[in-house]
Amino acid sequence: MDNNRPDAPAATPLAAEPLTRTVLEIDSYAAGLGWDRPAQLFALVDTVRLRAEEPELAERLDLGESADGGLTPVEQDELPPDVPLDEFLATIAWPDAVAGCAMTVERLMLPPSAEEAAPDDLDERGLERWVAEHPERREVRLTVAVLRDGRRESAVRLREKDSETEVLTGPELVPGLADALAVTFSD
Repeated sequence: MDNNRPDAPAATPLAAEPLTRTVLEIDSYAAGLGWDRPAQLFALVDTVRLRAEEPELAERLDLGESADGGLTPVEQDELPPDVPLDEFLATIAWPDAVAGCAMTVERLMLPPSAEEAAPDDLDERGLERWVAEHPERREVRLTVAVLRDGRRESAVRLREKDSETEVLTGPELVPGLADALAVTFSD
């Protein structure tokens, strides 16, 4: 583990659910690093358990007693750039101390009307090129978290509306990535 904890600025929106707060904290951290970055993977650990079982690590992460009892994201080592994301995720197995995981990834998205117009005869590379050149494409940063118990949360930030107040959240916004992350907890 690369023991770097995202430091959320004071402007991080408040959310009722700890998982939503964690996703917004990770989104805010990624936003502070800027765009055009590789995917990032985070282990999610119970903050109270972390303080009790790993006090030195909790101190390095600046998790004082005032930190809430939510989840602490711990950034993992950089993902291998030459391995497809789904293949990489299939190799991960988390220790029991990890309550969940999260990932940020940047992608190009098209509105449904544009997706319907995609040529049928394109291979994967051709489709990527077609999307990248499409005039209605939108660059987005996706932050997705899953817990061992099956709960999920996502945040979507458009590059053109790169603001803390413009982040969309919901448990089913990025089901494919959530499913891939959930598999990392399969036995």
